[in-house]
Amino acid sequence: LLLFYSSTEKKLVTLGEYVSRMGEDQKYIYYATGESLDKIDKLPQTELLKDKGTEILYFTEEVDEFCAQILHSYQDKEFRSVSADDLGLETEEEKKEAEKQVEENKELLAFLRDSLEGKVKAVILSQKLKSHPVCLSTEGAISMEMEKVLNSMPMPEGEKVQAQRVLEINANHPIFAKLVKLYADGEKDRAAKYAKLLYNQALLIEGVSVEDPLAFSNDICDLMVE
Repeated sequence: LLLFYSSTEKKLVTLGEYVSRMGEDQKYIYYATGESLDKIDKLPQTELLKDKGTEILYFTEEVDEFCAQILHSYQDKEFRSVSADDLGLETEEEKKEAEKQVEENKELLAFLRDSLEGKVKAVILSQKLKSHPVCLSTEGAISMEMEKVLNSMPMPEGEKVQAQRVLEINANHPIFAKLVKLYADGEKDRAAKYAKLLYNQALLIEGVSVEDPLAFSNDICDLMVE
């Protein structure tokens, strides 16, 4: 009864068909959510999985992700969103290298998180991005898509559902090298402005409105004339 669009088959498939094609070492049934197939297909979070040839189910209906949460697993394979903080893809060697990078840049990452003034729970070095500079992931049960769906429903005034957002930055992208240099050179005001720009870019990628469009526009203009 459940059919979802497959990133590799380019058609609707059953969960049974997906599991039958899973690699021997694949732990999860991966899915991505969005308004349309085209928008989902362009999400930065899908890049690494696609590069590995891993099949992703595309959820376009509001109920889809809630359904996956309720089911939790299928044939002992847990559902895992591409926007989750951990995709379970790293080898032990890659984990050690990632830990080393985090240790080397922990002060910068903490500074970037603080610069966003509570908008994100953490700023981390992404293990899922390939060519894109930034994306948002979430911790906990509420995803960005679920946040959008829940907040579109009637709720008491002033109450909003908020996912625990995590800003992921691609350590291999030139923008991260720029951030490292700005912080090392003591140009913390500019580094903080870059952090805000990256966060707003990540929001737009997710299809979420920028909280302060005027400030975002001004930051871009400031950057253009530097």
